[in-house]
Amino acid sequence: MSINVLKWILPFVALGIGILGFLGINAIAQEPEKEDVVDTRPVVKVESVSANDHQVIINSYGEVKPLESTLLAAQVSGEVTSWHPSFVAGGVVARGEVLFSIEKDNYEAAVLQAEAELARAQAALIEEQAQAKVALDEANRYPDRARTDLFLRKPQVLSAQAAVKSAQAALKRAQRDLDNCEVTAPYDALVISRDIGVGQYINMGSQVAEINNIESAEVIIPIAGFDSVFLPARVKGVQATIKNKGLNSFSREAVIDRDLGVVDSATRMSNLVVRIDDPYGLESSLQPIKFGSYVQVSFAGAMLKNIYRLPQSLVNNQTVWIVNDEQKLEPRKVKVIREEGEYFYINDGLQADDQLVLTLPEYPQKGMAVKIAGVKDLNNDTVDSAAVEKL
Repeated sequence: MSINVLKWILPFVALGIGILGFLGINAIAQEPEKEDVVDTRPVVKVESVSANDHQVIINSYGEVKPLESTLLAAQVSGEVTSWHPSFVAGGVVARGEVLFSIEKDNYEAAVLQAEAELARAQAALIEEQAQAKVALDEANRYPDRARTDLFLRKPQVLSAQAAVKSAQAALKRAQRDLDNCEVTAPYDALVISRDIGVGQYINMGSQVAEINNIESAEVIIPIAGFDSVFLPARVKGVQATIKNKGLNSFSREAVIDRDLGVVDSATRMSNLVVRIDDPYGLESSLQPIKFGSYVQVSFAGAMLKNIYRLPQSLVNNQTVWIVNDEQKLEPRKVKVIREEGEYFYINDGLQADDQLVLTLPEYPQKGMAVKIAGVKDLNNDTVDSAAVEKL
C-alpha cells in the first residue's frame, strides 16, 4: 500500500519542484537592470565679453588729382627760339626753370628806348626844379609883390615829376615784356602737353602748354552718413594713410586739408579733401603716386568708450545668445552702432563678463538648459570641448 501511495505522491512532488524552479528562474530573469541616465542637453562654447575703448577707423576711396593745373599762355608775341629738354609731355620741370624763350631783340630795344625817355624826363624835372628855385629867390627879394604858384613854377615842377613817373612806368612795362620772353615754370610741374616748337611765331595770349603742379596733390573722398557721425570734431590736420592697391601696393602719409562744406545732392554724402605732399617723390625716395590713381584713404575717427566687439556671425537680427547663471540660454537684444570688417560694435544690451554663446544649438530656445564645453556644469560633469566640434 505504501508503494501505491508513493506512486501517487511522487508526480505531484516533481511537479511542485518544477513549478518552484520555473518561478525562481523567471524571477531572476525579470530582475530590473540598472539603466544609465542620458544627458540630452546640448553642448555649447561660451566666451566672457568685456567692454573696451575703440578707435574708429574711417575708410574711403578717391582719385588722386593735382592741386592745380595751369594752361600756359605767352604774355608777349614773337618767335620761339628754344625750349627746355624736359618741356615735353610727361617731362618734369622744377620751379623757376625756363620752359621756352621768345626772340628778345625788339623787347631789348624797347627797354633802351624807355630808359632814354626816363633820362629825358629826369633832366626836364631837374631843369624845372632849378627854375622854381630861382623864382623863389626872386620872390624873397621882393616880399611886397604878389607871388602866384605859376610864378613859383609849381605846376611846371609837378608836370615834370609826372613825366618822370610815366617814363618809369614805361620802362617797367618794357622790362616786364623783356623778362616775359623767357617763360618759367611757376612750380614743380609735370608737363601734360606742349603746343609750340622752335621757329614758331606765337601771339600774346596764345595757349602753349598744360602743366600740373606736383608739389602737392589732392584726393577728394566721400564720407557716407553712417561714417559722418564718427568724424573727429576737427578734421583739418588729421593724419591719413593713402594706400595704392594692386600688384605693387604701397602706402603714403597724407593729411586732411579741409571739408568742402556741402552735401552732394546726388549721393547725399559730404566730401573731405586730403592733401599729399610731393606725390611724385621728387624730394624724397617715397613711391610716387600718379595723378589719376584710385586710392584708399584711411584715418582715425572718434574714440568710442566702453564698446563690445563681436563677430557678425554671432549677431542675428540685433540679438545675441548668452548662458545665464542657471546654465540656460537667454537671448539679449543689443544695439549695434558701427560695423567694421567682420565685426559689430555694440554699446548697449550686454554686461561685463556675460557668457556669450559661440556655438548655438540647431534650434535654440529661451530657457533651454545647456552644457558649457570645458567647464563643470551644475551636475559636476566636465564636458569635453572636442564634443562640441562634432555637433
